[in-house]
Amino acid sequence: MRRLFPVTDQTVPTASGGSAGGPDDREWSLAELAAAYAYPEPAPGGERVPWLRANMVSTLDGAAQHDGKSQPISNATDMRIFGTLRALADVVVVGAETVRQEGYRPARARAEFAAAREAAGQAPAPAIAVVSASLDLDLSLPLFASPLVPTLVLTGAAAAPERVAAAEKAGARVVIAGDGAGVEPDRAVRALAELGHTRLLTEGGPRLLGQLVAAGVLDELCVTVSPMLTAGDAQRIAGGPSVPVPQRFALVSLLEEEGFLYGRYQRT
Repeated sequence: MRRLFPVTDQTVPTASGGSAGGPDDREWSLAELAAAYAYPEPAPGGERVPWLRANMVSTLDGAAQHDGKSQPISNATDMRIFGTLRALADVVVVGAETVRQEGYRPARARAEFAAAREAAGQAPAPAIAVVSASLDLDLSLPLFASPLVPTLVLTGAAAAPERVAAAEKAGARVVIAGDGAGVEPDRAVRALAELGHTRLLTEGGPRLLGQLVAAGVLDELCVTVSPMLTAGDAQRIAGGPSVPVPQRFALVSLLEEEGFLYGRYQRT
């Protein structure tokens, strides 16, 4: 059974032939999901400003992974939302460790979103932006060797010149977003916006998301709560140092299917 719990007046999926909040046994369409997760539109006559959202999955006991991967705690609808969020984004920002653990590949163009992306002035698929201080990357992977849209590498000004050169030779575009070895989150957001990427999506991992939270640059969190318990010592969806004062986010929409909750929260 699928249910919608409306929170705002925002367009969200509704039950087939019924009112919002009623049960619906059909699969949500990609168009409905795209409307439910649409990026905020700029004010009339205004410029589009960067909007950074994260998409993560967590078990009931707070695990973001099982055996190092998120797939075991996910489900088919979570993956449809995952694909929809990618299709709406200009760029997907991800940490180098997550690239290694999850075996990241280039984002693909999807026929269902081709017209909408063209109308929005977007490339056929979002670019992947890998955050790495060390640039210890396997540049032979398809993510670097054969992307539809050139992969970006975000790093600091102190990155090893030979590794910067190697990444560029492999076809990646290296973007400096910090004065030291690492990336400064606010600099990364600005640098991506300067490249025309204002609809930003991050898929973590937990360390990167924790850095974005601590820097105060995260505008939105899309989180799937999986009805599973894993125990163990898996990471939470965000790690690293705690913030001085907990940041408050407001619930925008909440979808439910077979115990999985798909929430969308925005910074207040």
